[in-house]
Amino acid sequence: MMTFPRWFRRQPILMSETPGSPWGPGDDDGKSGPRNPWAVPPGGRKAASKPTALDEFLRRARGGGNGSGPQLPPGVNARNLWLIGTGLILALWVVFTSVHQIGPQQRGVVTYFGRYSGILEPGIRLTLPAPIVEVDKVDVEQVRNDDFPRDGGENVLTEDRNIIDLAYTVRWRVENPRDFVFEIKDPEETVRATAESAMRAVVATTKMTDAIGSGRTTIEARVARAMQQILDAYQAGVRVQGVSIKQASAPASLVDDFNAVTAAQQEAVANLNNARSYSQQVIAHAQGEAAQFDKVYEQYKLAPEVTRRRMYYETMEAVLGKTDKVIVETPGIAPWVPLDKLRKLPDNAPAQPAAQQGGQK
Repeated sequence: MMTFPRWFRRQPILMSETPGSPWGPGDDDGKSGPRNPWAVPPGGRKAASKPTALDEFLRRARGGGNGSGPQLPPGVNARNLWLIGTGLILALWVVFTSVHQIGPQQRGVVTYFGRYSGILEPGIRLTLPAPIVEVDKVDVEQVRNDDFPRDGGENVLTEDRNIIDLAYTVRWRVENPRDFVFEIKDPEETVRATAESAMRAVVATTKMTDAIGSGRTTIEARVARAMQQILDAYQAGVRVQGVSIKQASAPASLVDDFNAVTAAQQEAVANLNNARSYSQQVIAHAQGEAAQFDKVYEQYKLAPEVTRRRMYYETMEAVLGKTDKVIVETPGIAPWVPLDKLRKLPDNAPAQPAAQQGGQK
């Protein structure tokens, strides 16, 4: 238990202690308590931060200074420096915005306070500086290729309510720079939207077998014409160079079936071509025989008996020339036939005695 004298001796120490503060120790003026964080630091504000190089430059430009550091030349003050700097900036601005280099494949669309003024041809051209006159350079010879769609294939509905995966490319260029800049807000996106709309409209009137088969060329031509009509109605200043279908196939679940259909169609076309070739050969042979018959008939009309006998001999020669028998028309005459001239009988034929063969002859 603490006694009163001991507690009394401890009081001065307790009264001199101050509670801790997050702002550090007390002020420097000797007063107790934490220092005010928003108060002026000891030594004033100038002691807290030193002037930077930018502050020093601005002070000298305003004409201030304490006599130390580099001084301006005689007769030159800060105002003249500001005028000279401003003049240089204006001169550079005029040069860079008044001189325009137009490439051989470019045309410059000139606007005067935002209104169309004319077209600049290739070369180095001079105009008033911006923002009075502005020049927009447009490439009129570059053929631009847009791929559709940007990622993967595009599902398109056909006339027979089937869906095909379609990928194609559109080639176009700028034909009228003025219309290309002023008539439509976003020319490139307008061309893309027009191509997609035209392709869907054409495929919607085409059967699936034609779209994935031999009808691609027709679809490409129809899409190019439809695009040009729409863009001309918009006055877009764009000329469509062509449309190329890179992919036109059935959905993945039906690829095998449609491949079989395509193979059957190709086989049918091949068979039809073979039949046409065979018919042409038969017709040519028949025409040759008819021409030969006409020649024989002409000879028959001139000498009927002679022609008839000749035809008989030729026919008999063609028929009997393939047999191994000898026919003698005159009765009672047994002509001598050498044995070495007789045709050899087949191996499986029964052999006959020579005397019997001679007796029969």
